[in-house]
Amino acid sequence: MAYNFPKTGSALFTAVVRSNIGSHSLARQASPRQATIEQQITTQHMDPLFRVEVLNQTPDPERVIWLAMHQDYSPGFVGPDSRIPVSYGEAVVRHLLEGDRGHYGPLEHPQITFAVGYFPHVVMQQARTHRIGVSFDVQSFRYTGQQILELGSDPTPDQLEQVFYVPASVKEGRALTRQGIRPIAPEALGIVLEQYRSQALAYRRLVEGCGVPPEDARCVLGMGIRQHFVVSFNCRSLMHFLDLRAKADAQREIRELCELIWPHFEAWCPHVAAWYRKHRWGKARLAP
Repeated sequence: MAYNFPKTGSALFTAVVRSNIGSHSLARQASPRQATIEQQITTQHMDPLFRVEVLNQTPDPERVIWLAMHQDYSPGFVGPDSRIPVSYGEAVVRHLLEGDRGHYGPLEHPQITFAVGYFPHVVMQQARTHRIGVSFDVQSFRYTGQQILELGSDPTPDQLEQVFYVPASVKEGRALTRQGIRPIAPEALGIVLEQYRSQALAYRRLVEGCGVPPEDARCVLGMGIRQHFVVSFNCRSLMHFLDLRAKADAQREIRELCELIWPHFEAWCPHVAAWYRKHRWGKARLAP
């Protein structure tokens, strides 16, 4: 059956894509000599399916950090009933973080666990390179290929986008790279969707028609398939992750992951997060 999508180059296809591009205009453009990457960042729209939710977290993490820090300098035993200042969150920032003191050890005790959903496989791969103080469990396509089979033989673009991620730059018709802003041809959207359709149909033919087991059939799936994962950080490793992945020249989708993580970090560890936002967010400074 023919794929129900406007052909690349057709009047209908061009009208649809131009309309999409027009709704995502640049906030501003500066001369290459004067503009930093941050100044060129567009007014962007995040994929509506992306999500980050908290599964578990250490209660009152700044209290835990303060107690751990206090034990370093206390001759006596520090336990759960030890006296603690009212402004212990501010004390943590003052004694551990301000002035580049570099005393990060106490920040490793509290932990937070996120459920991350609907990001493309490429984001999971980038995130999973962080291993120190970070733990992952990732959706396996050895066991979860039913969503691909359920697309059927003639999926619509909307159905494909529930399973595969279309890069926002392709929809917007421009990409912000380390070399500056690069225009993207309107027909790129059709090429991406057609490729995703081919992957889905190939997977279905292999599994249902050829008897190929899912762990082998998944080899035809590319980097754009949406994938869920669970990730745990301690406070220190989370800041290091943000150092590398929230900076302006990180790939857009993993920056958006950081943006969705941020309000949870801010609510969980408010004084540390406020210090981090002021001194490190987006500055590409690396925590030890």
